[in-house]
Amino acid sequence: MADIVADVIIVGSGVAGALIADQLAGAGVSVAILEAGEEVDRADAVETFQNALIKTPESAYPVGPDADHPLSWDMDYYYRQTGPAKFKSTYIKAVGGTTWHWLGTAIRMSPEDFRLQSTHGRGVDWPVSYDELEAYYARAEDELGVAGAAGSPPTAHRSTDFPMPAIPQTYLDKVFAEKLAGTDYHVTPTPQARNSVDRDDRPGCCGSGSCIPVCPIGAKYDASVHVQRAVDKGATLHPATTAIKVEVGADGKISGVVFARRDGSTGTATGKLYVIAAHAMETPRLLLASANENAPNGVANSSDQVGRNLMDHPSQLSWAWTADPVWPYRGPLSTSGIENLSTGDFRAERGAFRIEIGNDGHNWPTGAPLTTAKELIAKGLRGAELDRALRDQTARHIRMASLVEQLPDPENRITLHPNEKDRYGVPLPMIHYSIDDYVRDGLAAAAKAHQEIFEALGTTETVHDSDFNGSGHIIGTCRMGDDKETSVVDAQLRSHDHANLFIAGSSVFPTSATANPTLTIAALSLRAAETMLAELGK
Repeated sequence: MADIVADVIIVGSGVAGALIADQLAGAGVSVAILEAGEEVDRADAVETFQNALIKTPESAYPVGPDADHPLSWDMDYYYRQTGPAKFKSTYIKAVGGTTWHWLGTAIRMSPEDFRLQSTHGRGVDWPVSYDELEAYYARAEDELGVAGAAGSPPTAHRSTDFPMPAIPQTYLDKVFAEKLAGTDYHVTPTPQARNSVDRDDRPGCCGSGSCIPVCPIGAKYDASVHVQRAVDKGATLHPATTAIKVEVGADGKISGVVFARRDGSTGTATGKLYVIAAHAMETPRLLLASANENAPNGVANSSDQVGRNLMDHPSQLSWAWTADPVWPYRGPLSTSGIENLSTGDFRAERGAFRIEIGNDGHNWPTGAPLTTAKELIAKGLRGAELDRALRDQTARHIRMASLVEQLPDPENRITLHPNEKDRYGVPLPMIHYSIDDYVRDGLAAAAKAHQEIFEALGTTETVHDSDFNGSGHIIGTCRMGDDKETSVVDAQLRSHDHANLFIAGSSVFPTSATANPTLTIAALSLRAAETMLAELGK
C-alpha cells in the first residue's frame, strides 16, 4: 500500500475532523482524512436497524474487528472497566463519526461555563471565553444548520439569528409548557442541527422518530455532510484506514502517522500539520500507544494529562404516565427542554443540569412501546382489547432526562490495557471512572425537579431511575489550557509539546458544563482551522 502525503493529515472524520477538512480544502490546502470506519449507506443503515433484534444507538451500524467500538448493551465489550462506576457512553467508527446516531441537540454553552473556577470555585477555567467563541458559535450553527427560537437557551447571548426557525413543538411539549407556566421550569424549543425547512440540499424534518440511531432522510445533520464537501473541494478520504501510531521526530515535531488497512497493508501518512480528531476515547488511546524515545510518556503527554479528566453528563432518567393522552412517539425524539436550570450559585455545591423533555415516551428507559406490548400480551390481552390497552398505555407515556454537569477528576481516566490488544496491536482502552458527591447531589436535585414537574402535570405513576445513565457525551482526556504543565493543548488546540500537532473534539474540553457538546466542538474546530490556514499561508 502506498504511503499518503498531504499538507494536512486528519485522523477521524467526525464533526471536528470533517469541519476542519472542509475549511482547509476550501482554501486550497491538500488534505487527507484517515477514518477507521467505513462509509455509511443511509438506506442500509435504516434496514439494518429495522431488522436488529436489539434496538440501540449502535444497532444500525456494523461492528467488527477492523473498526471495533463499544456497545451500549454490553459496557464490558471493547471497554475494559476498572473503576467503581461503569462508564456508560459509547460511540461508533464510521465516516461521519458518532453524529450518525446523535440526537441533534445543538446548544451553546453559557458564559459562566467557561469560567467555572473563577465564578464558583469549582473545576478549572477555559483558556477561551464565551465572547471569544461567540462568532464561531454563529458560524457553527450556519455550517451544521441549526433550527432554533430566539432566547433559547436563555443563558447565552448571541449576535445572529438561528439559520432556521425552530422545529415545531409537539403536543406533548405544549402540555408541559401549559402545566408549568408560572413555575420555575421554563419550557423552550431546543436548538437542533435538524432542518426545519429544506436547506443545503437536505430536506426538512418529517418526524420519522428515529433520530437515534439514524435519520432516514438526512434532515438531521451528520458529519458525512462536511466530509463530502471536503472531498468535493479536493480532500482525499481514506475509509477503513486505522491510525495505529503517531511518530515523533528528534526535533519534537510529528513526522508521520502509521496506518493499517483491512487488507493487511500498512503505510505512513505524512504532512506539514497533523490533526487528531478521533473522539475523546480513541484520541488519548492513540497518543498513549504512540510512546517512543522522543515522547516517552506518549505523544503530547509531557504534562501527564493525556487520558485524564474523563467526563460525561451522567443522566437522571425519570418516566411517568399522564392522566390524559399526550401522544408521544411522534416527531423528533426531543424538541423542547428546560434550560434555565443550567447555571446559578448552586454550582459551588452541586452539578447543574438541563432537562431534556422526550417525545419518545418510555423508549429510552424501558424499550417501550415494544416492551409495553409484551407486558400486555403476557397478561393475556389479545385482539381489540390488546389494541385498546396498548393505545391507552403508550398515549400517556412521558419521560425526562437531566444531563448533569461533571467536574474534571484526574483519576477518571483512560489508560492502555497491559495485555489485550485489537487486531492491529493497539492496546484496548482501560477506563477508571467514578462519580462524586457533586454529581450525586446534581442527580438528586434533578430527580426532585422531575417529581415536581410530574406533580404539576398530574401524573398517575412515576419512576425515577435509581442509577445514572450515560449521555453519549465523552468529554475531556486531552484538555486545553494556557499552562503546558497542566494541559495538553492551548486555546488554538495546538499541542504544547509538538508544534505541528492539533487535537480537536470534545477531548479538549476542560470542563463538561451542561450543554450537549457538539456545537462547541464545531465552534472550536472552526477557530482552530483559521490558525492552521494562517500557518500554511492561506
